[in-house]
Formats: sequence, structure tokens, C-alpha cells
Amino acid sequence: MAATIACPTLDVPARRTAVVPARVASAQAAPSEAHGALGLGGLRLTRRGRVVVFALALMVSLPLAGVGGRAMASDPGRPVEVTVHTVAPGETLWQLARHVAEPGQDVRDVVADLRDLNELESVALTVGQSVLLPRD
Repeated sequence: MAATIACPTLDVPARRTAVVPARVASAQAAPSEAHGALGLGGLRLTRRGRVVVFALALMVSLPLAGVGGRAMASDPGRPVEVTVHTVAPGETLWQLARHVAEPGQDVRDVVADLRDLNELESVALTVGQSVLLPRD
């Protein structure tokens, strides 16, 4: 007795080809051309990287700004001729400042200058205290 065996056959192509859409291929080419034109070489900073770069720039610039400010503040200015005044009863630094102020000069600025000149911590004066005043 003879038996027949039937085997089903599958129609499978021997080779599969990949289909790449045209826009994907051009989208990949565009950034590399842009990076090449800008010379970035694929460098991208994350948010953390940008914060670090900003912090480093700030750390370098702040001390430089401080050095520039001190250089301007250290100018001694022109020498001032002074006279020694002995404080009388009832005299205040404000009265003395009004007396030595130039016409149109703010008395508050003169008080500050007198405090600096005499190295005073406040505007309070005592009777008999010697105070340096600019000469007229």
C-alpha cells in the first residue's frame, strides 16, 4: 500500500529590501551639514552643562569687576589744606559743614567729607574736640 503525503509550500521571498523614506534620509543629512558649516562638531550642552558654563563665567568675571572697582576707589584725590578747629559748646558737625560748604554744594556731602577727613564714626562732637576743617 502506498501513501501520499502532501506538504504545504510557503511562498516567502528570498530577500527583503528595506524601504527608507526620502524625508528621513534628508533630515539626517541636514544637521550634519549645518554643524559642519558652523564648526560645532556635534557639541551639545545639556541644561546642567549650560549652568556649569554660566557659573564658571560668573566666577571669573566677578573678581575682575571687584578689582576694577577698587582701583577707581583708591584714587586719593587732590590734597586739601586744613585748619584745626576746637569745638565750642553747642556747635554741631552740621553747622561746621554749612560754614565750610561752597555755594550750591550739598551740606550732606560736606558732612560726609568731614566725617571721612576726621575719621568720625558719627556726627556727634564733644566740647573741646579738635576737628580738621578745609581752609576757605
